[in-house]
Parts: sequence; structure tokens; C-alpha cells
Amino acid sequence: MRAILLFLSLIIGAGFSSRADIRLPKLVGDNMVLQRDLPIHVWGWADPGEKIEITFHGKSYQATADAAGNWEATLKKMKAGGPYEMVLSGNNRIELKNILVGDVWVCSGQSNMEWPVSQAMNPEEEIKNASYPKIRLFTVKKKTSGVPLDDVSGQWEECSPESVPGFSAVGYFFGREIHQSEGIPIGLINSSWGGTVVETWISKDGLQGEETFGPRAEAVKDLSAEEITQPNSQPTLLYNGMIHPLLNFPIKGAIWYQGESNAGRAYQYRDLFPRMILDWRNKWEQDDFPFLFVQLANFRKPLDEPKPSDWAELREAQDMTLAVKNTGMASAIDIGVADDIHPRNKQEVGRRLALSALSLTYGEKIVDSGPRFKSMKIKDGDVYIRFSSTGEGLKTKGGAKALGEFQLAGEDRQFHWAEAEIVNENTVKVHAEEVTQPVALRFAWQDNPSKLNLYNAEGLPANPFRTDEWPGITEGKK
Repeated sequence: MRAILLFLSLIIGAGFSSRADIRLPKLVGDNMVLQRDLPIHVWGWADPGEKIEITFHGKSYQATADAAGNWEATLKKMKAGGPYEMVLSGNNRIELKNILVGDVWVCSGQSNMEWPVSQAMNPEEEIKNASYPKIRLFTVKKKTSGVPLDDVSGQWEECSPESVPGFSAVGYFFGREIHQSEGIPIGLINSSWGGTVVETWISKDGLQGEETFGPRAEAVKDLSAEEITQPNSQPTLLYNGMIHPLLNFPIKGAIWYQGESNAGRAYQYRDLFPRMILDWRNKWEQDDFPFLFVQLANFRKPLDEPKPSDWAELREAQDMTLAVKNTGMASAIDIGVADDIHPRNKQEVGRRLALSALSLTYGEKIVDSGPRFKSMKIKDGDVYIRFSSTGEGLKTKGGAKALGEFQLAGEDRQFHWAEAEIVNENTVKVHAEEVTQPVALRFAWQDNPSKLNLYNAEGLPANPFRTDEWPGITEGKK
């Protein structure tokens, strides 16, 4: 009899000890920033049927784990503020501390987004002055996956001289500008990986119907772990591992710095990049949240004579993406250096992204772009270009009268360097002796347009453009 009782007690004890604790995703933790003015999502895992109580800001909410152990609660939206605490009770009790409510921005792309503050310009000074307790940082650990994951590795940290050195420089400088301008808490989620192509950041659903990567995306789930260790080896791998786990977390918007790895397929990027933006918006289920991106910086040796350029074509593809609703672009055409694909001046990149955000998202009445091509008129062999986004008027950097980086071509499609000068606050006159009957003009159309000196009075460079639609060198490349 004693043996039977002992056996029963062991069985009962084992049953109680196997009860699972409430478990939260890494995004839901101490120091997090929750998105203001949107319903707050809290979710996790527990025993099937387990009841969970969430207490936050004086209100209580209930959730019940489903048959698979998943649970989710939707909390009422809040204004910016904090710090707050959150308590979750079930089989166990979890207390989350130092929570803020503000704006959350996802920072993604390849190496120029991943590039840390410690390797940006003036790193010692920037790190020393990085005490911003109302800016919070979360870096997603790199992860490839053949199937969509439900969690990431990482943790929220207060922005400080200790936490900022390894964080995305562009992300930090962007967030700092927004925080200083708007005075609200800012959460920054860095999910980036150097050297990656855009198609690895798009979901299988987002690639459906895309002739090159759609079929491959369907097959990714059947590949072995050894076959998907490299992020560029297959489409969807970084969406699955580094974006999909974020989707339950409401955000304000996203900033993106990528394209270098797709430059050889710039025409294809015209489809893939907008496809990715729409895919993320569909997956987040947040309508047309703001999506801001960096146009590629100048790079490589400047040309002696006009020639085709894959980087110019990639910049054109990025510019065309502005047709997607609620997008903004920050030009880095004057920030790069010839011999380094990673320009150190991430401060100005972050500032220009912030200008776009302040104008597009926060309603600030500011000039957020350099001069943009508006129209072309040809008269007596001269070409007159009108620009928009001129602010207080067109200017030359350094005060010189002559403008650089203009090219003209006739019907023979042979481009020649042209002379150019500012005519008035929004117009430039262009002329080339070799082209008596011009039909097309290109501006800053090379990998490194180092002689670009056309700006608006607000100090932002004119955006590269061309007036022709002649086939480029990346057309048809896949």
C-alpha cells in the first residue's frame, strides 16, 4: 500500500512540475517602448487553457492560451508617457519594469544600416554624449530560417554610453533627431544584416507571382538547415528569421538602407523593393505605415567621361519607389567616399531620414528633400531644367557659378559633359558644344558624381535623374 501511495504521489508531483510557466517573446520585456495611439499587443505562450491576467496602467486584461499554448491580449491604446510597470499572472508571475509609450521604428537593411555607432564619425564624442533614457534600443540577433519564426533573440536597453556603441548608427542618429524634435520616447529595433539582397527580406507570400524568386520561395521550407545558413542563398530567409517575429509588435514605421547588393539587377529592384514595402505593410496589418529609405551614396572612382552606371540605375529604382504611398527618401549622393562603401558620416544620413519623417509623419512644415527634376524645355540648343523642392532657392555648394555632373545627348544617344548654371530660384540652363540638338539630359548619373554641387538653400543636394528612358545596362538581369 505504501508503495502505491508513493507511486501516486510521484505521478501527481510530476504533473504539477510539468505545468509550463508563462513565457514572453523577447520584444515584450523590461525597458521596452510600446507604440502610442495604437492598441497594444501583448502575447506569449503557456499551458493550453491557462488563464493569464495582465495588469498595466491601472487596468486589467485577461487572455486564455489556446490548444497550442498561444495567447494574446489587446490593451487599450495610450498616449506617449511612462515609465510604467506591467504584471502578468498565471502559473507564474512576471513583472516588467521601466516601460515607455512612444514611437517605435524598425531599422533594417544591409551593412550601412548595421554599421555601428562605434565606427561612425566622431565615435568617442557620440558615445560619451549618448545618455538618452527615453530612447530604447533593441538589436535583433542575426537568424536565417526556412519557415517563419515566432521569436527573436535580443533585449531592450536604455540608450546610454554603454549600450549605444554596437547599435546601428543610422538608426540611432535618426531616433535621436526625432526624440529631440518631438520630445517623445523612441524605440528603435535594429534588424539588419550586411551584404544582403532585398529578396531575402520578403515573405513567401510577398514573392508570389514574381517569376525569379516566387518559385524558389515556395521551396525554401523544404531545405535543410545547412542549405540556408547564408542569407543570400535563398529568398525569404531573413524575413522568416528577423522580420516575421516582429509582426505582433505595433510600430510607427520603418527606415531602410539597402541596395548595394542589388545594384547589378537594378531594373529588377524596381519591382522587388516596392514589393517588399507592400509585403511588410500587409503582414504588419497597419495600413500604409511610413516607410523611409536611403538612396545609395556616391562610391567608386569618378568617371572622366560619361558612361552607363548600375549604381545610377539602382538609385533610379529607389527614386521610382516614391510612387508607393507614404514613402520618403533621404539622398546620400554627397555623403559617400570613392574607396569605401561604408561612409562614416552616418549622422547626416540619420538627419536626412529624420527630415523625411518629420515632414511625412509628424506634420512639420520643413524642406525634407533636395531639388527634384520637374520639367525640361529645349530652346536654341540649350536645355532648361525646372526643379521642385528648391526651398528658398537653388544654390551652388561653395558659391561657384558653374554646376557639375550634367550630361547631354542627341539622337545618337552619346552623352557628353555639359556646362550648366543657375538661371533663377528653380531653373538651371544646360549647354554642350558637342550636342547641337539635345534630346536627353542626365544629372549625377554615375557611381560617384563627385562634382555634384547643386543644392537648395536648405543645404540638401539635388537628386540624380535622367530625362530619357533608353535601356539601361541592368535591364533584363536577374
